Amino acid sequence: MGTVILIVDGDKDNHTDHRVDNDNALRPTLADHLTRAGFAPIHASSGAQAFELARTSAPTLVLLDLDLPDMDGFDVLRALRQQPNAVPVILIAARQRTLDEIVGLNLGADDYVTKPYDIDVLLARIRAVLRRVAHGVQTNQTSPPQSILEVGDLRIDLDAHSVHVNGKVLELRHRVYDLLVALAQNAGRVLSEEALLSLVWGAEWIGENQTLYVHIHDLRTKIEDDPIHPKRLLTVRGAGYKLVP
Repeated sequence: MGTVILIVDGDKDNHTDHRVDNDNALRPTLADHLTRAGFAPIHASSGAQAFELARTSAPTLVLLDLDLPDMDGFDVLRALRQQPNAVPVILIAARQRTLDEIVGLNLGADDYVTKPYDIDVLLARIRAVLRRVAHGVQTNQTSPPQSILEVGDLRIDLDAHSVHVNGKVLELRHRVYDLLVALAQNAGRVLSEEALLSLVWGAEWIGENQTLYVHIHDLRTKIEDDPIHPKRLLTVRGAGYKLVP
């Protein structure tokens, strides 16, 4: 079987893609598109069914609609994130509000797609998330990677996937952790928003810089004594961000 993708939405017939064509009767379902792209889709029509399928089918990725018949999609996301092996999640929503995207990303979503979407764009985002999960943070460094990164009182153990500040263990979401690693591997250097998006989300990233801003804010709440007045992770106006040694 190919890469298993769990589709969670309340549409029994799974007509969840929104292509531009005019003939709804002939429009393939999202599951059809995923199958043609080489994936193995399974469908959950409720949050409760999603939990069961996530447990029994071990999907590689979840496409989660926020509008479900039995519960809010954010509640499903929270529950999925509490599982021992957190599966990547892409949120799909008809909601146009930036606040929903911020909430979803802060809860641990890996990406956010607003309906109506282009199926090719969605497939590109799925592949991008799967590549990021498979390969982790990519850098242009040619020297062998260090297993321990130390920036001031910040210590990152890449093998153990752990972060300490002044000896205190920090719990970071995996994309926030990737962001910290990218900054630490370039400590003292200013990295532009485009560079950070490429390093952490991949060169094929399709999305708004708002995603980066949310993760920068999240990281500052973890590593700064006063996130409003940061001293470790600085914004260099007009240039980008840098982690201070």
